[in-house]
Amino acid sequence: MTSAVGEHERARDEAPYTLDEPAPKVLGFWDQSAFWANLGVSLFAFSGAYTVLAPDADGRPTLSIVAGIAAMAAGTVLGGLMLGLAAVPGARTGRPAMVLLRGLFGARLSYVPTVLNIAQLIGWGTFELIVIADAARALWDGVPRWTYVIVAGVLTTVLTIWPLGSVRLLRRYVTAAVAVALVYFYVQLVREPLPDLTEGSWGGFWIGADAALAVSISWVPMAADYTRHARSARGAFGAASIGYSVTQIVAYVLGLLALALVAGDSAKIFDPFLNVTLGVLFFAVFVLREADQSFADVYSTAVSIQNLVPRADRRVLSVALGAGVTVLALLLDIGDYADFLSLIGSVFVPMLGVLAADFFLGRGRRAGTGDAGGWDTSPTAPSRWGMIAAWAVGIVVYQLINPGTVSRWADFWTDVRDALHFTPHDWMSASLLSFLVAAAAALLIGRISRTAR
Repeated sequence: MTSAVGEHERARDEAPYTLDEPAPKVLGFWDQSAFWANLGVSLFAFSGAYTVLAPDADGRPTLSIVAGIAAMAAGTVLGGLMLGLAAVPGARTGRPAMVLLRGLFGARLSYVPTVLNIAQLIGWGTFELIVIADAARALWDGVPRWTYVIVAGVLTTVLTIWPLGSVRLLRRYVTAAVAVALVYFYVQLVREPLPDLTEGSWGGFWIGADAALAVSISWVPMAADYTRHARSARGAFGAASIGYSVTQIVAYVLGLLALALVAGDSAKIFDPFLNVTLGVLFFAVFVLREADQSFADVYSTAVSIQNLVPRADRRVLSVALGAGVTVLALLLDIGDYADFLSLIGSVFVPMLGVLAADFFLGRGRRAGTGDAGGWDTSPTAPSRWGMIAAWAVGIVVYQLINPGTVSRWADFWTDVRDALHFTPHDWMSASLLSFLVAAAAALLIGRISRTAR
C-alpha cells in the first residue's frame, strides 16, 4: 500500500500523460530559471553569432562587433520580455501553448498554428541533433557521425519521457557546470589578442536585433508547455524573461568574441574554444547540455500533437518523435531547411501580439489559476475569425519589412512592397512592429466585436 501511494505521488510530480489530466504545479522559480537559462546557452549562439552582425547578400558583416553586441542585447531583452508574456497564460490557466490557442482562435482554427508549430519543432529538433553530432565530431572524430546522432537522439527521448524530472536535473547539476564553462572561456578568450571590435558600422542595427529577437521568439510557441507547471505566474514571467535573456546575451557575446578571433570565418567558430587549455573538456559541457534544446523541441511537439489528438499518450508520442527526428538527422542536410524554419518562426511574432493583447487586455483578462476566464479552451470552442484577421495583419507587416530569404516567398513580398511603393528603413524592426500592429488590431477588432453584440 505504501509503495502504491509513493508511486502515485511520484506520478503527480510529472507532466500528465494526456490532456484529460490536470497539470501539477510543481516547478518553483529556480527550477524554471535554470531551465530557461540553459536554453539561452546554445551552440547556435556561437555558430550563428554572425547573424547579429547583419551580413549582406555576400555574407560580409555590416555591423562592427561592438554594434553587433548592442543590437544583440537589444533584441534579446525585447525577445525575453515577449517570452515572459507568453509564459504567463500557461501559469495562470494550466493549459499548454497550443491548447491556449483554442481560446484565442477557436478549437478548429487553433489547428492552423498547431500544425505550423509541429513542423517547426520537428525541424528544430532535427537541427539540434545535427548540431550536437557536428560539435561532438569536432571534439573527437574517432567514431562515425551517425553514432553521435543516435546517442543524442536516445538521450533526447529519455529526457522527454520525464520532462519535469529533466527540468529539475538541469537545476541541480547542469546549470552549475555550464556557468563554470562560460566563465572559463571568457577568461581564456579575453586574454587572446582581439582585433579592433569597433571596425564596421552601425547601419542595419535593427536587422541584427531582429536576428537575436527571432531566436528568443522561437521558444514562444512552447513556453506554456512548461509554465503550466509553474507555482506562480509572476515566477514564470521572471524566470523566462530574465533567465533566458541573461544567458543568451552572455553566450552571444562569447560567440562574437570567438568570431572576431577567427576573422569572421563562421566555419571556424569552434576553434577558439577547442584550442585553449582544457578547452575540449569545457566545450564538452556545452555539447552535452545541447540535449536540453532537442528535449524541449521534442516534448513540445508531443504536447502540440495532443491539441489535435487530446487522448494521445505523450510518452508514446515522445518515443515516436524521438525516433523520427533521429532518422531525419541521419538523412537530411538541415542547413537547407534553416531559412524555412526562420520563416515559420516569423509568423509567431505577430501571433504573440494578438495573444498578449487579447489575454491581458481583452476577452482573456479575467483568467485565473485553473481556468481560462473569458477564453473557451474546450474542444468545441467557437471560431474567432477576428483574431485570425489581426494575426494576418501582423504577418503582412513583418513580411513587408523583412521577407526573409526563402526565394519565392521573399520575391512575392518584394513585389508587393514595390507595388505599394514601400521601402523599409533601417530603424524598422520587423519583429517589434509586427507585434505592436497585431496587438493593436486585436484590441480594435475585439472592441468592435463587443460593440456589435
